[in-house]
Amino acid sequence: MPENQFTRAKVLNEALPYIQKYTGKTVVVKYGGNAMISKELREAVISDVVLLSLVGINVVLVHGGGPEISQWLKKIGHESRFVNGLRYTDETTMEIVQMTLCGKINKDLCAMIGRAGGKALGLCGMDDAMIQAVQKGEEYGLVGEVTGVNPAPIYNALNAGYVPVIATVATGTDGNNCYNINADTAAAKIATAMQAERLIILTDIPGLMRDVSDESTLISELSVSQVPALIKEGIISGGMIPKVDCCVEAIRSGVQSAVMLDGRKPHSILVELLTDSGMGTMLK
Repeated sequence: MPENQFTRAKVLNEALPYIQKYTGKTVVVKYGGNAMISKELREAVISDVVLLSLVGINVVLVHGGGPEISQWLKKIGHESRFVNGLRYTDETTMEIVQMTLCGKINKDLCAMIGRAGGKALGLCGMDDAMIQAVQKGEEYGLVGEVTGVNPAPIYNALNAGYVPVIATVATGTDGNNCYNINADTAAAKIATAMQAERLIILTDIPGLMRDVSDESTLISELSVSQVPALIKEGIISGGMIPKVDCCVEAIRSGVQSAVMLDGRKPHSILVELLTDSGMGTMLK
């Protein structure tokens, strides 16, 4: 038997106990950043999702789309503005967010899953009031604070054999029609509502590092009790704070574990879930 066939057999054998562990369990993947922009990475993420789905793992794909939203705003001559890391969302921006996330990006992802041999159903947080929210604050405009998640449409899709692909626009419960929701936050809330086995947040860095310029300082695993000290030391800072907070909240609310994973590495999801080595930073 050629050497490459032995290698493939070894990989499959290594993956078997992990497939057995996750079969029938729910894994929520937050998808965005460079993994969404690059064609190669986009295809790798989609193939990972399809493979996991075909071996019986319930994959829920929650997506953002910041770069495309910015591009469309630029096309119409509307300025992109951010407040504390969140996109300021006026009525014009909200229209672009809704059209881009719930329309083009969501349906493109569903089509890609179909071409890769899977089945996908596109949803957004406004479908059956799946994600409910109130205004986060006047300074953010139409950015929402999630107040509830109705997982019934997600379960319906999974039970029918589909990968739910979810755009993060929420139903307003305080008078406004809809709200823009941070995708990390939405993924964490959905994972909590479904009591997921794993929350995966794809990022544009290897994970949480003690020295951001040195990948060898990657922290591969930490407990939620260690987080406050790392924030105090400045190891968790800037844009990593809200990502880590999402993971911590999910774990404290019943999600078994959460991982921040480098979405720039092809097939990082499979390496994390189905191999001994894993990747990124896991919080437990």
